Parts: sequence; structure tokens; C-alpha cells
Amino acid sequence: MAETQDSTVATDPVTGEDIEVPADVEVGEIVDSPVSGAELEVVSVEPVELAEAPELEEDWGE
Repeated sequence: MAETQDSTVATDPVTGEDIEVPADVEVGEIVDSPVSGAELEVVSVEPVELAEAPELEEDWGE
């Protein structure tokens, strides 16, 4: 998978496969993996590193 100016390659932490992500991602951004379907969080941008996004707890306004 080749990098372009609009995208870069990162490793899906669920499957270990390379996936394309937008080149302008920012730390904390959530991206969907086209391979595993998992929501992944950008934890680093130089180089782009992904981790499984934490499950969001329901907020009851407390």
C-alpha cells in the first residue's frame, strides 16, 4: 500500500495489517478500520500509530 499526499499507512492494532489513514490525522482522532471494523484512536502522528479506541461510557448528566 503506497503512501500518497492525502493518506498515509498505519498498522491496525487489532489485525496487524497496514491500513490507509488520512495524512492530516491528529492525536485523539478516531478512525474506522476498513479491515477489522474497529474504531481506532490516533495516539501518535510522527509516525502515525493507532490503538483501539476506548469504549465510551454513557453519561447520565452526573
